[in-house]
Amino acid sequence: MKTTHERKGIVTMMGTPLTLIGHEVNVGDPAPDFVAIDNNLAPFTFSSLLDNIVIISSVPSLDTPVCNLETQRFNEEAIKLGSDIHILTVSMDLPFAQKRWCGDHGVTSVKTVSDHRDASFGLSYGVLIKETRLLARAVFVVDKRGDIKHIEIVDDLSHEPKYEVVLETARRLGR
Repeated sequence: MKTTHERKGIVTMMGTPLTLIGHEVNVGDPAPDFVAIDNNLAPFTFSSLLDNIVIISSVPSLDTPVCNLETQRFNEEAIKLGSDIHILTVSMDLPFAQKRWCGDHGVTSVKTVSDHRDASFGLSYGVLIKETRLLARAVFVVDKRGDIKHIEIVDDLSHEPKYEVVLETARRLGR
């Protein structure tokens, strides 16, 4: 079993260093399973998406400008990617807030799930921020076998991920 540990200096918030806690994952590792809460308050288990290519986008909060832009961009891209590529956005926002946000912004092609209850995703993927109990901005691409093929932990919470690298990785896996 992997040991939960702290990693400093991986991410910052507007230049202030933050501490990530949880299990560090690497490209080539099996994607850890996790349980979150969907927008209807039902448990969501990541393993339910196996046999698909999955882009997992973790964000601090949908109600912030960069998270808003990122999730809307992934929603637009999801429509173009095809049915065997799923995009999942995970945040610590309450399911009610996620559902409201998706409705307000017309987000229907990205599935949002809340990690607020147990931080199962944050701890399993090593992106839980110790100082705020929010998730770091990160993107993971998982292939149909359930292996991690791409990881980007964005250096500062105020920056967006490298969309084209993420999308090209997912497209390549879908060929």
